[in-house]
Amino acid sequence: MRTARPLIAAALIWSVFGPASADELVMVEQDGCHWCAQWNKDIAHIYPKTAEGVRAPLRRVDLRDLPDDIAFTSRPVFTPTFVLVADGKELGRLEGYAGDEFFWFLLEKLLAEHPEAAQVSQ
Repeated sequence: MRTARPLIAAALIWSVFGPASADELVMVEQDGCHWCAQWNKDIAHIYPKTAEGVRAPLRRVDLRDLPDDIAFTSRPVFTPTFVLVADGKELGRLEGYAGDEFFWFLLEKLLAEHPEAAQVSQ
């Protein structure tokens, strides 16, 4: 019975929350990007601890090596570019980084524009 407990717990979590990352925030970056480094300094360490980070976990990709499993509406040009993805499709994006307050404001707006994407349980 002891070995069944983790399986039962996992099944309960799955039934309540569904897939762990139906959505993700894809950060397109490149080596030497000053604004990527600034985002890392300001945001990277707290992002996973926020409601936004739970709803759309961060995935980092290189501008010159974009993954095949994401259907971008257009090829990202600027770094950083933050792309909200659900089921492998781009829902929207934020281009550039102009500071932490502006980032959070724009990210909140982007997430609010896509209520069809998974929500964090309150």
